[in-house]
Amino acid sequence: MSGFDERTLAGLRVFFAVVESGSFARAGDLLDMSQPGVSRAVARLEQRLGIRLFDRTTRSVALTEDGRRFHAQVLPLMAELEEAVERASAGAGMVRGTLRVSLLDPLFAQMLLAPRLAEFMARYPELRVELVVRDQPGDLVSEGFDLAIHFGEPRPSALVARKLLETRVLTVASPAYLRRHGRPATPQALGEGRHACIEFRDPESGRPFAWEFHRKRQRLSVDTGGRLVVNDVGTMLSACLAGYGIAQMMSLGIGDLLAKGKLVELFPDWPDERFPLYALYPSRRYVPAKTRAFLDFVLQVCGEPAPPR
Repeated sequence: MSGFDERTLAGLRVFFAVVESGSFARAGDLLDMSQPGVSRAVARLEQRLGIRLFDRTTRSVALTEDGRRFHAQVLPLMAELEEAVERASAGAGMVRGTLRVSLLDPLFAQMLLAPRLAEFMARYPELRVELVVRDQPGDLVSEGFDLAIHFGEPRPSALVARKLLETRVLTVASPAYLRRHGRPATPQALGEGRHACIEFRDPESGRPFAWEFHRKRQRLSVDTGGRLVVNDVGTMLSACLAGYGIAQMMSLGIGDLLAKGKLVELFPDWPDERFPLYALYPSRRYVPAKTRAFLDFVLQVCGEPAPPR
């Protein structure tokens, strides 16, 4: 496409307007250009092509033999270009193609997303979805992901970070554990050595998360000294349900276990610690319809209304 640039494309637009309207003046009216402007655009295109496109007289304009040949060659290409633009514009609002999603919480994927995926897939039959569960964010763009769903504050990057919601952090234990070890009366009791606490490793720092308790403006930190450290929420939940020890978990995803009495919230009078859920994606402009649809689905699954865009 050597020599093809925006001025050539603009010249082609003027060329076709002259052919369709039959005169430079009417072409100017169609394009909201002056007649001298139309003449200059055609002259530049003729200079670029090295041929004369029109025979001009004071009364008429007609294609030359070279002009007719050029028009016949370019007309189907321009029609295809217009059709491609129309298809792209129409497709911008359609949910289709392949959507690749990076999920950084296996429990969230298993307990919340997976049971509802059939509903989402049925809603968008032209969409193919790839869900990849992993413990590190990686490079979203170079690895070909459309977005990532990420708990916790994201690290600084060029990605758009959109906070979807905040979920409560609860301190929980199983009834079996409480029968054997008793229920701690206060958060401070967890640091006195009588209770087994399950530590969760922060993937960013490599160290266990600190145990914090929030109540309005009060902030309490407790050194629990737990001997079991895990980096998988599912493992932590299983150990907690089995009665090994006490865990701090996000309320999102364990509501049914609490309602059925399989887990017990230990300190409901410390209700204000929150953990955010973020969506990360490459650009704020022209977010694809498939990405918007999946974000709305995540918010629906989490029981939150979609915030205005």
